Amino acid sequence: MEETKKTCLHDKHLALGALMSPFGGFDMPIQYAGITEEHNAVRNHCGVFDVSHMGEVNISGPDAEKYVNHIFTNDITNAPDGKIFYGMMCQEDGGTVDDLLVYKRGHNNFLLVINAANIDKDIAWIEAQSEGYEIAIVNLCNILGELAVQGPESEKIMETVLGINCSNLEFYTFEEMLLDGEHILVSRTGYTGEDGFEIYATHDIIRKLWDQLIESGQCAPCGLGCRDTLRFEVGLPLYGDELDENITPIMAGLGFFVKLDKPEFIGREALARQKSEGSTKKIVGIELLDRAIPRHGYEVLAPDDTIIGHITTGYRGISVDKSIAMALIDEPYTKQGTELKVKIHRKLFPAIVTSKKFYKKSYKK
Repeated sequence: MEETKKTCLHDKHLALGALMSPFGGFDMPIQYAGITEEHNAVRNHCGVFDVSHMGEVNISGPDAEKYVNHIFTNDITNAPDGKIFYGMMCQEDGGTVDDLLVYKRGHNNFLLVINAANIDKDIAWIEAQSEGYEIAIVNLCNILGELAVQGPESEKIMETVLGINCSNLEFYTFEEMLLDGEHILVSRTGYTGEDGFEIYATHDIIRKLWDQLIESGQCAPCGLGCRDTLRFEVGLPLYGDELDENITPIMAGLGFFVKLDKPEFIGREALARQKSEGSTKKIVGIELLDRAIPRHGYEVLAPDDTIIGHITTGYRGISVDKSIAMALIDEPYTKQGTELKVKIHRKLFPAIVTSKKFYKKSYKK
């Protein structure tokens, strides 16, 4: 049995009394004061997450841009330095290997940020596709830690508490800089639907910045529990729920990040076919007309009680106070306003198809 890994902040979480649980192969904090309290702190003020479990891989060399475009659905051709792209790595059949961020660090130099649960699989896949490309692949997962500082007060706290000047950063851009003589990377990104930043640095620096934020009293420590409720309310996917090797980006409603006008990438033909012909299943939003809570895996049924899919993520929304879910269902039932049913503990509850964006994002324009 593989040993559960720990982030560089593991002892800090224990000292704060966090509820810990395995996630993506790591022992991670699920909550501190409580999911609702932490969720509201991020929506209304500021919260900090330990996301050091995420994986980082650097791709450089003469063929780096060509290679990243080959494995990535988005188009990074001639991107400016400091630009970040969201997209997917896909199999030939269009199934999703992982969703990730690509950071353009410089000419033929890119940082890929991948999901914790997929690190070993992704790196093996990345290396397997590299034959014939003149590139260097460097695994930084054990070198870098990462903090996510999120919420409407995040910019002020980054600058006043941490001394990091970040007001010049636009959404989905980053800057590499020195902080007290140490190298860090700061991006205006996040996974909450709120304005915020992510900081990549060595373990020692991440520990120091975490302490400063917690000691300031201005930034609530937040666990993965509210990270999930926050991302879900604004319709952001989680790999393993709304994306996996059997769920393509088109099925997940992420076709915007699949650039078919670039010449070639793995999975292009299958995804182009799905875009033109449609897919048999799609991820949709669902609202229950009841206070019962739908959970991952629960069955979704048509009006005639035929099983047409399953819930991928479901909660009683904290910011919207509704029983809501995302679900993978048969395409004929995906139009908004379609009446459905969800089976919860042997009982059927009426539901309706809605937008996946249950709560409006508040990113900096």
